[in-house]
Amino acid sequence: MKKHIILFNFILILCFALQAAAQSAAPLKLIQTIGMVDVPWGPYTDHLAVDVAGRRLFATPQARHSVQIFDIGTGHLIHELAGMGNPHSVLFRSDLDRIYVTDGGDGLLRIFSGRDYHVLKPVKLLLDADSIGYDPATKYLYVTNGGENAKLPYSLISIVDTTSDRHVGDIKIQAKSLEAMALERATSRMYIDITDKNEIGVVDGEKRILIATWPVTKGKENIAIALDERHHRLFVGCRNTDMRGAIVVMDTQTGKETGTVLPIGGWVDYLAFDPANGRLYAVCGTGYVYVYQEREPDRYDLLGRVETAVMAKTGLLVPKLNRFFVSVPHLGSTDAKILVYRVQ
Repeated sequence: MKKHIILFNFILILCFALQAAAQSAAPLKLIQTIGMVDVPWGPYTDHLAVDVAGRRLFATPQARHSVQIFDIGTGHLIHELAGMGNPHSVLFRSDLDRIYVTDGGDGLLRIFSGRDYHVLKPVKLLLDADSIGYDPATKYLYVTNGGENAKLPYSLISIVDTTSDRHVGDIKIQAKSLEAMALERATSRMYIDITDKNEIGVVDGEKRILIATWPVTKGKENIAIALDERHHRLFVGCRNTDMRGAIVVMDTQTGKETGTVLPIGGWVDYLAFDPANGRLYAVCGTGYVYVYQEREPDRYDLLGRVETAVMAKTGLLVPKLNRFFVSVPHLGSTDAKILVYRVQ
């Protein structure tokens, strides 16, 4: 009997040790949950932004038609920018202390003071203003708008000078739906998901023209994007079906698919690549963040599948804080919240 008890205790200790090792080896560790405030039922929240120095987090609970601003340290609600049609993406420009929000319902880029949150002059765009890309060199903000949801046969990438808050130009693309974009730092090129055509659009930001389109054949409904500029690799997040998606890897020098396809969950909406440690993150609405490690171009290992919540499909990697944020909508018995993970 004594031997059985010793063996049982040994197995129990071993199980706890293995569980602790698995938790410590996970690429992301949940350390905080921030509850969004008075958000009604609705299956969607959209993109996040962070004020690193001010320790503020900007969230877009679409069912609330607002942007909620939280203290990252305490998780407390600081302020709410209310009365929006359909908020999608947020940019915080720290040197000017300004907040930029795309409002697809009203076709606006809304601009607010980050100091006291008063409304600054909005920039009028087309309906369905949605995804953004920011060039820190020119201070230009690129905003997708128009297309099928605006009842138009074309879409625009509108260019807003965030220093003067002026609409300075448009890049017209014959497409019903434009989604996420990624900008190169060394050149004026940007890459954008042309979702309705299952293509990647290559845009010259300086000339303000579409210079090429690349077909995506190894995945369907390309909607998220990330870039490894150093190794000339573009990661294209495809939904395929609601339950199963894929990341298609493309060579930006040739415009061709490399043949590497990384399996992920369905309903992907956010990809991020961290060049400092070679990690690729995919947030999927099936309830997980998939984390891949780049060993070399076209060789990637799955580090882990980190649990989040159903329809939690948008996130934000903030390397300066060593944090990964995931936005969760109010769905079923789950209240709207933001999950905060430490990057391990």
